Parts: sequence; structure tokens; C-alpha cells
Amino acid sequence: MTHPLRSALRSVLALSCAGPALLATPAAHAQQVAAPFADVPRGGEAAVSLAEISVSATGVPTPVTQTGSSVTVLTSDLLQAQQVRTVPDALQQVPGLNVVRTGGAGGQTSVFIRGTNSNHVKVQIDGIDVNDPSTPNRAFDFSQLLTEDLSRIEVLRGPQSGLYGADAIGGVISFVTKRGEGPARATAFVEGGYYRTANQGGRISGSEGIFDYSVSVQHLRQAALPVTPFELLPVGVPLRTAFTDIKTVSTKLGAQLSDTFRLNYVLRFSDSAYLDQADGGFPYRPLPYRNLNDQQQLLMRGEAEWTPVPGFHNVFGANYASFDRLFAGPLDPLSVPTPTTYFGERTRFDYRGDVQLAPGNLLLFGAQREDERIETTGLNRANGNTGGFAELQSAITDRAFLVANIRHDANDQFGGATTFRVAPSYILPGTETRLKGSVGTGFKPPTLSQLYQDYPGFRFFGNPNLRPEESFGFDGGFEQPLGERVLVGATYFETDFRNLIQTAYFPTYSTNVNVGRAVAYGAESFVSVKLTDSLSARVDYTNTVTKDEVANQELLRRPRHKVSLTGIWTPLPNLTLTGTLISIGSFVDGNRDFSITRLKNPGFTLVNLSANYVWSETTTLFARIDNLFDQRYQNPTGFLGPGLAVYGGVRLTTF
Repeated sequence: MTHPLRSALRSVLALSCAGPALLATPAAHAQQVAAPFADVPRGGEAAVSLAEISVSATGVPTPVTQTGSSVTVLTSDLLQAQQVRTVPDALQQVPGLNVVRTGGAGGQTSVFIRGTNSNHVKVQIDGIDVNDPSTPNRAFDFSQLLTEDLSRIEVLRGPQSGLYGADAIGGVISFVTKRGEGPARATAFVEGGYYRTANQGGRISGSEGIFDYSVSVQHLRQAALPVTPFELLPVGVPLRTAFTDIKTVSTKLGAQLSDTFRLNYVLRFSDSAYLDQADGGFPYRPLPYRNLNDQQQLLMRGEAEWTPVPGFHNVFGANYASFDRLFAGPLDPLSVPTPTTYFGERTRFDYRGDVQLAPGNLLLFGAQREDERIETTGLNRANGNTGGFAELQSAITDRAFLVANIRHDANDQFGGATTFRVAPSYILPGTETRLKGSVGTGFKPPTLSQLYQDYPGFRFFGNPNLRPEESFGFDGGFEQPLGERVLVGATYFETDFRNLIQTAYFPTYSTNVNVGRAVAYGAESFVSVKLTDSLSARVDYTNTVTKDEVANQELLRRPRHKVSLTGIWTPLPNLTLTGTLISIGSFVDGNRDFSITRLKNPGFTLVNLSANYVWSETTTLFARIDNLFDQRYQNPTGFLGPGLAVYGGVRLTTF
């Protein structure tokens, strides 16, 4: 099941990544474009800091202070200063998130937002929905997503189906890649370090006349990372380290054909191979060999933007996404592995318009048609969904703001679902306290696997009568400036889930049914300090309580406590130092194969440091230390996280 374009792109990647890359990505620059390709504000908001603007919260670039939603924005400048190379590492610092990865880079990665399930997160890259229809629960695997070509990451917490539709039951994570502007430039970086890590990336970007372009290539190889805990190894079985090889090529093209009409195009292809120690039997028993997990993702989106009159902006778009996964194991010289392949694809056609009703009042509206398909052994099924939405953004006064949306989806399989979200924000005069809050609903339709996939050998059968999972959530909080250098804040959140899909066991068979109910609640708080013009820091604390209301038990892999601390210091004009501390409290988990269904994972604390030195206009030297104190930890249980590691490299830029 190989797409012709995918084959060509794999050849390009193989040639591009055979040796050190020639190009790399510079820091993001201000652009005036429309979502979902937007990576900065447009219009009169251009002077606002990129980190103070959100696109995901409303669908168009909006100052964070004008929406009550809880959103975190990570810019490319921050990620480059921290030298974060993979998206899972970047997301670790976001409040309210637990990132679970089976080992190091390349290991299967899930993200839990505010206690929701890992498949309750809507994920978009440049406006393309990338939740994987080839997986049993339609969750996105973050393992092969690298950061070098990203302009920004936005994490939107709480039910968001009122704007985003299916799957946004717990939140949305949106990735925007960089766009070219200005004179042509080429940059490159190479990096090496522990665990036989070799990392290269490159980029050519710029604009000429009506055209702008950005083409990047990234390659990450990590050949010797131990991920199997020593205590699990039987006598005589050697430790087989994990091997990761991730290649990505991405292109973003644009043409401003007139003052009122623009074309955009995005193409992204990733190819990853991950080998880890094979296991056999039940309970789990490590084998002397390794399994292979091979994934390819192909993403494409085209857009036409039309502004026939000032204040009326239209976007017509079309998406295509395909996911090709192969699993083979164990890989050993004496046996021929039987690979299992899973193929999923999604197409979407959409329209979105926004019209300025009056100063400070914007109406956003749109419609979408989406179709998805899964193909694997014994299964080839498809389903579709048609949805429409409307949203009002209103600056009631210069201190009172409201964002409210409503959406209806008609699914070909189960019928209709109506969702909403309301998010007000108000800045108190005098104290400048910002009060914010939101309330909304979410839904997640059953996956094609849950509906139709049978395993007759295990007497397990799909259930075409499943209904969507649903959520209702709200939050409320404040942000308080203390002078010009300190900002503090806290937010309480709560989300209730119903109709959760779980496995039910009957005398002669088993199947999925809508019986689950759960609740998650807690608080996020932070202190942000600018100690001097060259030194700033932020600390976030999240407390999360979860409960399975049927089994009356705490949900798995949801730590009660999480602390993240980030700091940036520029002691010299050419030198930038960063430090990050991530502390995860204890949580309930199962062992590697869940033969022990509930045990206590003690949690862990990681400290990472980085240094960037601008040697000249064209050369930057950098180095970092991950897991400074060599913390031994497992998240999830049964998979060893990376220990102390040192990396270094150089970044070159041509103008």
C-alpha cells in the first residue's frame, strides 16, 4: 500500500539524509497571513509578541488576553534556544499535559491533556487533521514529529468541538510550519551526541515577487538507546538497544496573485523506522531480537484566500492525509518476520469565512466535508462527516471580550452531534486583573476499527451500533500582574465524560460498548518573572484528579502533580543559556504488558540545560545536557527513559 508520491519522497529523503544536511531553519519572522497557515498576527496586531497571539483558540489570530480559553504558545525562537529537537520533548513543559513515550525519540508517544484520554486530543499540522484513522482509537502518534521546521506550537486545553468538531473532546494541539519571506537564505545545522545520535536539518526560504517559499529537510538518527529495564531481562538474554531513524521533508509555498487573492500549498512527508527489543509470551518476556515499527505520513493542503471587500475574508481549502504503518517482529537471522500493515487516509474539503460586523466584532463561519478510510488485513471500511460552525468574537468594551461558537456535525454512521463553546474574558480596571473562563462540549465518534474490526480467533467483534463519546467541561481563573516584571495566575478546570467506549465481555464473545463514565478536575497555576532585561523565568504547577466513575478508580497515567520550570538568561549579547526542570509526581500504571493491571509509578524529575553562542553573523555554536542528574525513570512503566546525555553542534546561515 504505497502511494506513488510517497515513494518519490522517500527517495528524496534517502538522498538528502545520507550525509550532513546543507540547509537549516532560521527563527520565525513576522508575516501577515490567514489561519490555518498563519504563524503570526495579521493587520493591526502585528506589534504584539508572537507568544501573546493565539490562532487555535478562535480560528483567526487573536491576542490571548481577548479569549477566556487556556492556551499555551511555544514559538520557534523558544524551541531553538532550548534546542528541543522532537515535539514530545517540547510538549513536556506545557502545563496540564502528561507525555508518555516508550523510550526515546521514535518510541510510540501519547499525550494526555487535563486527565483526558490520549485519543481525546485533536491534532492539526498547518490546518490538516492528523488523528490517525489506521489506529484502533484514532490517536495521533507524536513520535516522528520533529521541531526544526515549526513556527509555533499551540496547546488549547478543554473541550473544543464547538469549533473543531470530532476528536476535540479534551483539547487541541496545533502545529504551524514556517513560511518564507524576504531575500533568499539557506541555513544548516548538524548535531551529535550520546546514544550515537546524529541530527541534521536544513532549509531554503525566501520570497520573490508574488511568490514565497520554504523547503526544509530534517533527519534524526539515534542508534544505541537502552529502553528495556535491566530487571526485566531474563538470564542470558542480551540488552538490545533501540534504534530510531526519522526523516522529514516539508514544503510551504504561496502566491499573492493580487491584493485580494492568494494561493497557499503545504506538503509534508515523514518516514520513520523504530526498532526496539522484541517480547514474547504473557507475561512479557524480552527476547534476544528486535521488532520493527515503520511509519510514513503524507500530508497535503491547498488553499485559496479571497478578500473581495475589506473586512470579508474567505478561505477555500482541501486536505489529504495518509498514514502507512508496518509492524514486523521479531527480527532475527533465523526467522522471516510476517509484517502487518495498516493504512489510513483522510480527505477534507472546507470553507471558512470571517466578516467584520462592526469594530471589535468578528463573525467566523464555515463548513467541512471529511471522509476517512482504514485498510488492513480483513478490513477495508470508510466513513464520512459533514459539519458546519459559526463563531462570534466580540470586544464588548476595551476590557470585556467574548468568544462563542456552535457547531453541528452529521456523521454518516451515527447521525448528528451539536457542540458549543463560550469563553469570556474581562480585565478589571485599577488592578488590571484578568478574569477568564470557558464552558464547552466535545464529542469523539467511534473509530472505524471499533465499529468494524473483528478478531474471530479471540472471539472479539466490532460494534457498528456504537455512539460517540462525549464531554462537558468548564474552567475559570485569573491572571494578575504584580508590577511590570511579575505575572501570576491560576485556573480551575473540570471535565465530565460519558458514553466512553470500553470492552465488554460476554459468555461467548467480547465487543466494545458505550458504558464508561469519568471525571477529571484540578488546577493550573503559574508565576512568570522577568528578573532583569536579560533573565526571565516561569514556573507552572498542575494538580489533576481523575476518577473512573464505573470502577471507582483513578485513571491510569494521569499524575496528580506536575511542576515545570523554564528559564532563559542572556549574560552576554552573543550567549543565551536556558534551563528546564520537569517534575512528574507518582501515578497509577500497568506493567509493560498489563499482566499487572495497577501499580504505582514513583514519578521522576528531569533537568535540562542548553547554551547557544553566536560566533558570527553566519555561525552559531550550541550544546546541551539532557537529564543532568541521570534520573532513571519509566513513563510508561516498563520502558526506560533516556539517561544523562550531552549533545553539541553548529548552525550555519547564508544570506
